[in-house]
Amino acid sequence: MIRERKYQKKAKVISMTKPEAIPELQDHSAFLAGTHDFQTDIELLAGSDFVATILETVMLATNMRFAGVARVTADRWVACRTIDEIEFGLAEGDEIPIDSTFCQNVRDTSEMVIFNDVATDPKYQGHPIAAALGITSTASVPIYRSDRSFFGTLCVIDTEPKDVKSPRAVAMLRMFADLIGSSLETEERLEAQEQLIEHERNLVQIQEEFVAILGHDLRNPVAALGAGLRQLDKEPVTSRGRELLVLMRASLHRMNELIDNMMLHAKSRLGSGIAVTAVPDAPLSQALQHVVEEIRFTTPEREILLTVDLSKPVSCDPDRIGQAVSNLISNAITHGAPGSPIQVSVRSCDKEIYIEVENEGDPIPPELQKNLFQPFRRGNETSEGLGLGLHIASSIAKAHSGRLSVSSEGTTTCFRLELPKLNVS
Repeated sequence: MIRERKYQKKAKVISMTKPEAIPELQDHSAFLAGTHDFQTDIELLAGSDFVATILETVMLATNMRFAGVARVTADRWVACRTIDEIEFGLAEGDEIPIDSTFCQNVRDTSEMVIFNDVATDPKYQGHPIAAALGITSTASVPIYRSDRSFFGTLCVIDTEPKDVKSPRAVAMLRMFADLIGSSLETEERLEAQEQLIEHERNLVQIQEEFVAILGHDLRNPVAALGAGLRQLDKEPVTSRGRELLVLMRASLHRMNELIDNMMLHAKSRLGSGIAVTAVPDAPLSQALQHVVEEIRFTTPEREILLTVDLSKPVSCDPDRIGQAVSNLISNAITHGAPGSPIQVSVRSCDKEIYIEVENEGDPIPPELQKNLFQPFRRGNETSEGLGLGLHIASSIAKAHSGRLSVSSEGTTTCFRLELPKLNVS
């Protein structure tokens, strides 16, 4: 489809009109406006190769030298697509007074206007509209949308007598008018879909740029807060001050975690996913120990148990796996029962690595489990955060050709990160 052409012509009355033939045509001031309010209809039909093919076929079959589709309302006639071989003077976007056309009658009666030769036709002989426009033969066929609302007309015109009243020609004209009416809905749906896709593409780009900029610009003040907290740790502080420092460290850890998730999500959307760099014989045990110790330091009120049983070397990106596990532990802290421990276990089995994070608390409903790893989804409407943690963890698993799953039965919820045998040397 041709979408680039724009039709923003000024409305005009066609040049061969004789105002004295029809009194209503003597004042054309109402038709000197600028861009049409039917712009969408004009562009829809003027950019349709399908409609162009129909008009060319009609002209070949009837030997008529002008064919067009017009948008017709109670008081308007606007050309939306035309093929003109007789220099009739009507192009896309041109408008003529409705009273100067036969289309008003077509709209009012739902019947086509058709004659081979106006000079001999018993019904239209001497008709002022034909005389004003210089029409000798014509056919004006109603076009309806699929809901049977009137759209306009399919018009064929010639300044010479032509045989358009034959049964075959009439049947063909009606069929093509129906096809144009049916195509309107298809074209409009395609146009709407293209606009929706473009809108969503722009929206996604804006969101991604916003997240990336936000994450980048937050790092400096967060780093400054971290430096301030480290300095305060070296200063004499009251017991109450120590308690506040613990809470502040926990909040700072959470902020850093959110920034990391936002940045990683933005990079994965702008690129082709989360990139990982597998390291042979990766120090996975040390990376996970560091993650657990860091979270213990920031949330001393929660008990986090770590069990590691790796009998063989692992090939993976330890920093990314550490980030995934950190997200899973943070999720357990947020949603788990406050007084219960969080169990982190790492083991190798049949050349596969299993990392499980288990906590006690309310079960996750099955309807939430289905979309739990989607971005910007949260366990419940009252959860804090952006809902990126589990999505990032799942994406890291996929980047390692593994997967993240969840089971939640009774009071126990367990997230399992599986790394396949490809990652085990």
